[in-house]
Amino acid sequence: MTADDMVKALVPPPQFKTASFDSYIPDDDYPSQAEAVEISRAFANDVKGSSSSGRGFFSRILFSKKSSTSKPGVYLDGGFGVGKTHLLASTWHAYPGRKYFGTFIEYTALVGALGYQNAVKAFTGASLIAIDEFELDDPGDTMVMSKLLGELVATGTCVMATSNTPPNALGEGRFAAQDFLREITKLADVFETVRIDGVDFRRRAVEGAAVVTPADEMDAAVSARAEAGETVSRDSFREIVDHLAQVHPSKYVRMLDGIDTIAIDDVKELTNQAEALRFVAFIDRVYDAQIPVIASGHPLDQIFGGGMIEGGYRKKYLRSVSRLIASTGAAATTLVKNPA
Repeated sequence: MTADDMVKALVPPPQFKTASFDSYIPDDDYPSQAEAVEISRAFANDVKGSSSSGRGFFSRILFSKKSSTSKPGVYLDGGFGVGKTHLLASTWHAYPGRKYFGTFIEYTALVGALGYQNAVKAFTGASLIAIDEFELDDPGDTMVMSKLLGELVATGTCVMATSNTPPNALGEGRFAAQDFLREITKLADVFETVRIDGVDFRRRAVEGAAVVTPADEMDAAVSARAEAGETVSRDSFREIVDHLAQVHPSKYVRMLDGIDTIAIDDVKELTNQAEALRFVAFIDRVYDAQIPVIASGHPLDQIFGGGMIEGGYRKKYLRSVSRLIASTGAAATTLVKNPA
C-alpha cells in the first residue's frame, strides 16, 4: 500500500456504508439518543461560511439544546452498543468536503507509517476527521493524536470522536468524557460532549463464547465454503501471528482483500503483549470487513493470557474478545454465500 492508499482507506467499514441519521432509531426510554441525532445532524449540516473563507474552525457552528457556542468538535460519550459509531458514520456521510473516517488505532498506525509531518500534510485541508474508539490507554499515542488534531483544527478541520468504552464490560468506563477531556488537554475546549445513554444491545455476545471447530472437522468446513464459491484463507494461528509481525498494522486491511472466510488452525494462548496487540489490530480489520472466522484449538475469546486482560490494555482486549465471539458466531450461524 502506498501512502495515498493508506489515506484513501480511511472510510466507514462496510456495515456502516449506508448509515444515516434517518436509519438510527432512538430508544424512547433514553431521550439522550434522539438529542444526539439532532446534534450530530446539526454538526454535519449547519454551516456558516466555509473553511476556505479564512474563518478557520469558527466557520462551523454547532447548535445544541445545551449550548450555542462555536465548537469545531463533537465527542460522543456513551456505553458500547448505543449507536455511537452509527452516528459517527452518518455524520461522515452527510459532511461536505474531503473527509476521513477511521479508528484511533488506524490513525496512529498511519502516523507511524508515514511519519508525523507527512501525516499532517496528508490530512491538512480535510473538512472532517472522524475518529472511532479514541484510545486513552497509551499516553504516547494519545499525545501524538492530540498534537495532530490541534494542528488540523487550527487550519479549519473539524473533528468528531467516540469514546473507547470497552464492549460490554459490565459498566466499566461506561462514560469516559472526563478521561477523554483530561487526556487531550489543550483540545478539551474544542469538543462539545454529547452523552448517549442506553442499553448495550450486544451484551449477549460478550456473555457468550467463541465457537470452536474441532480439528477433525476443519477440512470439511473449509471445503464446504470453497465449493460454494467462497475464497477461504487457511493458516495456522502461529503462522498468522508471525506474519503480522512482518506487516505494518496500517496495511492489515489490504491483507483481507477478496477474502470471504478466515480459517485458523491450532489456536494457542498468547502471552506476549506485542503479539497480542497486533492480533487485536488485525481482528479489528476482520470485524470491520464482516469476515466470518472458523477456528480450531484454544477458544479465541480466551487467548489473551498471562494476566494481560487485567492489565493496562484491558479495554482493547475486551473489545477484541467481543469481536472474536461475533466473528466465530457468524461463521457458525450464517449460510455460505452460494450454497450448492
